[in-house]
Amino acid sequence: MFTGLSAFPLTPVSEQGIKEYEFIGLVEHLAEAGVDSIGVLGSTGNYAYLSHAERARVVKLSVENAAGVPIVAGIGALRTRDVLANAESAQEAGASGVLLAPVSYQKLTDDEVFDLYATVCQSLSVPLCVYDNPGTTHFEFSDELHGRIAQLPQVRSIKIPPVNSDIQAATKRVARLRKLIPSDVTIGISGDAAAATGLNAGCDAWYSVIGGIYPKAALAIIRAAQAGDATTAQQLSEQLEPLWALYREYGGSLRVAATIAEVTGRVSQPCLPQPLQTLQGGDRKRVEQVLEHLELD
Repeated sequence: MFTGLSAFPLTPVSEQGIKEYEFIGLVEHLAEAGVDSIGVLGSTGNYAYLSHAERARVVKLSVENAAGVPIVAGIGALRTRDVLANAESAQEAGASGVLLAPVSYQKLTDDEVFDLYATVCQSLSVPLCVYDNPGTTHFEFSDELHGRIAQLPQVRSIKIPPVNSDIQAATKRVARLRKLIPSDVTIGISGDAAAATGLNAGCDAWYSVIGGIYPKAALAIIRAAQAGDATTAQQLSEQLEPLWALYREYGGSLRVAATIAEVTGRVSQPCLPQPLQTLQGGDRKRVEQVLEHLELD
């Protein structure tokens, strides 16, 4: 399950709750496109801003409308007890796997992070993906810690941050980590702009934001990489550079992805939980111009 394209859709919300009809539409679109899995309640899915009940509802809706495509559900929370509750709800709803980042207000130690994963794995009957996202958690995994955690039962994938743009350096980084983990644990790349390089460097999966909006474009990149056509995969990624530039300029992919979802009519405005806001004014116009130039569908 933790191979190929895992597409991460937005969770559109208002202050009254989840916009369920719109969320279902996003999930159905991904299933119809043929993505390999759907990752709900990731960073793009605004998991940190949702209540336990809302998160449970998101997983239930996604499983019911994914037409059999595996659902990977984010379960991260500040307290271990809440992570365990999220894990239980996700499993009850029929999620095929879970995604866990070491979320914390206080900076965590390596031992605290290991104990988190060890505790959660004891309660799981589905596989787990380790979510390594220092940009939001401010915790940096060492390869050695990844190696320890990867030995735990239920751990089947590691979602790593963007790799170096130099393919040789990226290949060495992936190979170094692979030596420390079991053969049945996959390595997935995140950071859309680095995806082609990561895949060409040996990553097994792409955990993708753009895949949650434009799955056809993301599938073209990963299928080329899977076929061993590194040149085409890189060229297709480079064609999306105007989009990657928006990510860099506006501090990440969430606001850009949510703005795209609004301007293309996939969701209604506003779609982010307050105090978060989508791009407005000249910034929004810039997104529209990039989309017009790229002509994605």
